[in-house]
Amino acid sequence: MHIEVSGLFGLIWLVLIVYAMIRIVQSNAGTGSKVIWVVLILLLPVVGLILWLLFGPKG
Repeated sequence: MHIEVSGLFGLIWLVLIVYAMIRIVQSNAGTGSKVIWVVLILLLPVVGLILWLLFGPKG
């Protein structure tokens, strides 16, 4: 499956991904959890971001 995003939607998507990565790295979660979330978001951007928003480390 190939998802192509461009224009304003692509920019918004990029900002969301970067925001998620920053929040993951700054969280108090363990290193293993951080690595799993980052890999999940990089490999499955849509599903990974939605899962992170629902189940990711809070704080």
